[in-house]
Amino acid sequence: MELTKEQTQEIIARRVAQEFSNGDVVTLGIGLPTKAVRYLPDGVNIIVQSENGVLGVGAYQNDTNRDCHITNAGGVGVTINPGGCCVDSLMSFAMMRGGHIDVTVLGALQVDAEGNLANWCIPGKFTPGMGGAMDLVVGTKRLIIAMEHTAKGAPKILKKCTLPLTVAHKVNMIITEKAVFDISPHGLVLREIMPNSSLDDISTTTDADFEVDLR
Repeated sequence: MELTKEQTQEIIARRVAQEFSNGDVVTLGIGLPTKAVRYLPDGVNIIVQSENGVLGVGAYQNDTNRDCHITNAGGVGVTINPGGCCVDSLMSFAMMRGGHIDVTVLGALQVDAEGNLANWCIPGKFTPGMGGAMDLVVGTKRLIIAMEHTAKGAPKILKKCTLPLTVAHKVNMIITEKAVFDISPHGLVLREIMPNSSLDDISTTTDADFEVDLR
């Protein structure tokens, strides 16, 4: 059965949410990663940090609580949970660079078997810049990539990234709609096969070699 984009993203977001522990301080990249908070397991409460200076990001705004002064890093209106706060850029980036973020979840254009990440630039196409990604990935305690397994049928998990890197040797886990990989000192390790996939499917759509050690 071919999945819709919405179904694909829900599968990934649900699986990402299982990686959070109660009390974690988490930064979520724009788009798919932000959906993970919808599927937190019972009893797990996290503190979401946004690089533009919001600690304790809550639900998206609606017609009854519009406030143009409170947005996440993607410019989307959000609320702040009780106990949350706004801080200046100096404090926000000190959190990110100083090792105070437990888990960062980002999307990717490419990721490879060495734990390298490319998620900010395609040569020849306009990009506004890397933004805060370079600070997030260097300072976070754990980096999870949440992305669709392929792009227009082409693998996104490669032996070696071909696009400009955001960071080298920092990715800990890759979660797609097909599989969950850990990245070990020896390369990719397949940990889980998603219900809608198979080992043959994963092998066909993954450029990088990998070990199989299912949980």
